[in-house]
Amino acid sequence: MEVPAERGSMDVKTLISLYSNKLWNRIINILPFSHSNFLGKISSLYLQAIRTRSRRRRPSLPLPLPSHSLDTSVIPMEASRVFDVLEDILEHLFLNLHNIQKNLQFWQSRAEESNARKAYFMIFERGPRAFITRTVQFIRESVAQGSSLQLLSQSASAHISERITILTSLRYSLATFLAQVHIDIDKFGEELVNDPEKSLSSLLVTINGLFSKLEAAIGHLHATRQSDSSVDGSYSFPLVFEKLPDVNQEGSQWTDCEIRDAINLIYQNLYKLDSYLSILILSIRDELFETFRKRHRSVMELEDVQLTANSLHRMLLTFSEQTQGQKFPEHASDQQMLEIVMARYEKELMHPIQNLLKGELAHALLIQIQKLKLDIETAMLELNQILRANEINFAILAALPAFFVSLLLIMLVRAWVKQDTRAEGRGRVARIQRRLLVVEVEKWIMQYQTCMNQGKEKDAQCMFGMVLYSLDRLYRAVERHAKATGEWLCLRQDIVELAKPGLDTASKLILTARMERVYDCLLPSLKRQ
Repeated sequence: MEVPAERGSMDVKTLISLYSNKLWNRIINILPFSHSNFLGKISSLYLQAIRTRSRRRRPSLPLPLPSHSLDTSVIPMEASRVFDVLEDILEHLFLNLHNIQKNLQFWQSRAEESNARKAYFMIFERGPRAFITRTVQFIRESVAQGSSLQLLSQSASAHISERITILTSLRYSLATFLAQVHIDIDKFGEELVNDPEKSLSSLLVTINGLFSKLEAAIGHLHATRQSDSSVDGSYSFPLVFEKLPDVNQEGSQWTDCEIRDAINLIYQNLYKLDSYLSILILSIRDELFETFRKRHRSVMELEDVQLTANSLHRMLLTFSEQTQGQKFPEHASDQQMLEIVMARYEKELMHPIQNLLKGELAHALLIQIQKLKLDIETAMLELNQILRANEINFAILAALPAFFVSLLLIMLVRAWVKQDTRAEGRGRVARIQRRLLVVEVEKWIMQYQTCMNQGKEKDAQCMFGMVLYSLDRLYRAVERHAKATGEWLCLRQDIVELAKPGLDTASKLILTARMERVYDCLLPSLKRQ
């Protein structure tokens, strides 16, 4: 299976995050107020929030908090920092859901095309490799059966249908998860504002349970996936979230370390979710440019690294069983066994000469040499990948000036012709897009009520999640325009009201109808004076 280029950078970020966490924990434990002040508990939480927001936070749908808490000046600092983490959670979910929705719309548009157009797409619009493969297959089937066009159309329909099924299922799971998180934050809203220390642990346990439900939902998707699926990437292995230890889930008073660990665990799960979804969407979307984007690795190099890794695992397993006097499972963690090796190594160094001849010192040294060999081979493999990638970069370097000039001209012409088609823009098409977002909100609200009337509560949760997603897109699209016209305070309050779980459907539909009639940024351009 092809390893995406993003995985290497992700590993580096993980290492940096790990060591920064260790350093911060040591500093916090030294400070005199770390075990008595709630700020000490929240400080690590706040650092995590800063780390996830390497870019400036974009405007997004506010948290479902009591109306008096919308004024940030009255929120205590402790609660404000808790809210930062909750906003990070929702922002991750909104962005992932948006990526899924965009890709789903692309494949749904392909599914509505004619059979001939689907066949054309399979051959000519998925890159040179797909062109060659499908052309050869088309010729072979034409010679053998004489009806290759029909088979190609059927293959294209199955190819598109599989991607729609996967993306629809992922959207269902993620929208349900989003709705559950939003509803639980709404339940804890008053307590989070008034007594964040008391309610934080309960909310963290609740969110941890929701991650477990999401893992089970995506795991069910993974189990029912066809073995001959053409979708590569993260969907070929299950998603497993970290879980809170059972001891942390009892009692309302947590220690500083328990709170820090729980917050770190939530961020780890968010990173896992981001990684899983981004690799799978990449694998579905980037197959259109597969030949140009993949970084080909030597099969022999990969086999050598794997052989070294397997050898190291066996050596660790043997050493751990000998020194601990117990049987270890075959899938035992290398990191766990390395800790055993290092502990024994430190003990053996107390008498180096004696233990070099009679003890386990020589064995421990050989294991460290094998680990060093694996690290070097892995680093060389990554370096080789970078050098191969740069071969393409050097080849296109000479064409960059002309490329950027052409790109700039295309962007200017496109913006002039389409008059800024994004919903955040100022043109006529942008106004239409904003009105369509309101229509989407209405559509999901009605589907939510339909599911409730039919007793399908789980489906209703998914529909409510899609309501929240559409409201978030609307919130981002109208903020700048509504502020310019002085409508923002009223429009923002209406959007917040629509996101409330307890507001009845009739009231929500009245609100959306009023929004389409009253607010200037949502009116059709013909009605604007």
